[in-house]
Amino acid sequence: MTDGGPTLLEPGGTNAVGRMLGILGDEWSLLLLGHSSRGLTRYGEFRRAMPISNSVLTHRLTQLAEHGLLDRRIYRTNPLRAEYLPTARSRTLWPMMLAIWEWERRWTGPAGEALPRRRHDTCGAEFAPLLTCRACGAPVEARDIRAAWGPSGGWERSVPASSTRRRPDSVTVSPQYPQTLEIFGNRWSSALIGAAFRGMVRFSEFESALGAPPTLIAERLRAFCALGVLESRQHARHPGRPEYHLTDKGRAFFPITALSLHWAQKWFVSPEGPALVQTHAACGQDFLAHLACDQCRQPLRTGTITIVPVIEDRTTHEGTA
Repeated sequence: MTDGGPTLLEPGGTNAVGRMLGILGDEWSLLLLGHSSRGLTRYGEFRRAMPISNSVLTHRLTQLAEHGLLDRRIYRTNPLRAEYLPTARSRTLWPMMLAIWEWERRWTGPAGEALPRRRHDTCGAEFAPLLTCRACGAPVEARDIRAAWGPSGGWERSVPASSTRRRPDSVTVSPQYPQTLEIFGNRWSSALIGAAFRGMVRFSEFESALGAPPTLIAERLRAFCALGVLESRQHARHPGRPEYHLTDKGRAFFPITALSLHWAQKWFVSPEGPALVQTHAACGQDFLAHLACDQCRQPLRTGTITIVPVIEDRTTHEGTA
């Protein structure tokens, strides 16, 4: 599939949120897209970069091509060989990937601290990406946004229609972004963090909204508490009914969620209208997630970010993102 416009969804079917979760809520697919953004295109390159089986790699590459995120092109006919090139649809994921880098760097301890820093070439400073409102330019946190279901919204339509098998816990998928993949690299985890940002705190609320098996909900809540993204609190009037509240670390994940939703509604369009309508309370305008440099407050754009490797002398070894 070559670069094209948005995918028009079927009326009454899975909406943009569900389609996004079905694609990005899979750790192998998310990792493949990360490697693709760094220039890998061929099967052998992906295979060497990831602890993935041939069958799983083939399946994920096929899926990503079908969803319009990779363009499969034959470069040799005897024997048959293909390469998988990023499309406009996958290239516009870079703000989300940048937000993932920042969250891991800030919140995951030594593993995050080992990630390379980045410099904004526009101002020359090392920076952190700042989530802002495109309409007014102001910095934004989850509490600043009013969200409501749109014409194609609702929890039932926002759950992916298909699922993928989780890897065995003994397999390490990515040493770079392990906690992001634990939260976002699974469709139920992605849906659960979204529900938490919508204000859900009780087990029964998560179960009713997501429609997932109770054992799966319980396992994900325990995992999120272990990661420090949620914390369990006893209900004031019902001590036997714990509530699950976002921590500072959990709230800091909001840019990843916001940017993925923005991407979803750009590329998957329902004829009934958007799945989620978000308003920035401060300016009253529709909220469109955007990243700016926290040092100069100018918008971040592709080609203006340089990786500064983690080495003693940063002045002699630099690469451009």
